[in-house]
Amino acid sequence: MMTPTTPNNTANTVIADNSLSKYKKAKEAIQQRRNFRNNIRSVVFMGLGILSAGFGLEGFLIPNGLIDGGVTGISLLTNRETGISLSILIVAINIPFLLLGWKQIGRAFSIRSILCIAILAVVIVFVPYPVITNDKVLIAVFGGFFLGAGIGLTIRGSAVIDGTEVLAIFLSRKRSISVGDFIMLFNIVIFSVAAYLYSVEMALYSILTYMAAAKTIDFILEGIEEFTGVTIISPHTEKIADFIKNNMGRGLTIYTGKKGYGKRGERLDTEIIFTVVTRLEISRLKQGVEKIDPNAFIVMQSVNDTVGGMVKKRPLKH
Repeated sequence: MMTPTTPNNTANTVIADNSLSKYKKAKEAIQQRRNFRNNIRSVVFMGLGILSAGFGLEGFLIPNGLIDGGVTGISLLTNRETGISLSILIVAINIPFLLLGWKQIGRAFSIRSILCIAILAVVIVFVPYPVITNDKVLIAVFGGFFLGAGIGLTIRGSAVIDGTEVLAIFLSRKRSISVGDFIMLFNIVIFSVAAYLYSVEMALYSILTYMAAAKTIDFILEGIEEFTGVTIISPHTEKIADFIKNNMGRGLTIYTGKKGYGKRGERLDTEIIFTVVTRLEISRLKQGVEKIDPNAFIVMQSVNDTVGGMVKKRPLKH
């Protein structure tokens, strides 16, 4: 037997549907704005990365005959040996890696990377970068810095201008070798060839270039502030949490866990604090916790980057 629908029920249903529709539209609008901001940020990162990499190559490395690691290093070596345009080599040598990335990482990633590499090739040809110095140490350090900054900023924009890591990711899934180990072996081969073809001195300066570039990439990808995740286990959870919130201005999470088997063999419930601080605040945090509980168990681990949450310091209460 069907229940008759009253006008009031119908009106309530219409209001609920309208409210739900407005909520969905508002949520979609927020998501669209967020996607737009993310796309703009990616474009800015990729643009700055291309300009920085071009400056590192044209302003430092190419005029002075030094090379870097990865696909860029292969392109520079081949350019010196054959005279083929560096722009053509950068695009041609990267294409197999990007086709591999199409399957391993995604179509959007590969398309962005192809565009970035093509634009870099155009920039190298048409942008008149000045030659900054002839000092080999300055060339190696700052050439590596600007090239590394370019690679790092491009990765921040969800693309690459050097496909070595794409191959490393692919091989790490197929073989028992880590991404870092493969990149190191790959570059050892490149610098060994450079030492054989030219000189050990040239290879050593090129290794210095690679080290400067690698350190700059890490710095950009891990963020300007190096964060550290800190886990604290103590029976004085409330006092420690109050110190972190009100004295340090940091957010935290408290969750419940169980201690391991104690002296009597029992398992006890305990509260665990987790917070994220900068490396400059570690000493202050440890000192504050030790004053409250000298026997507190503290574990620290490096955090490469953070998204969301209360990572930025909030105003302190006075």
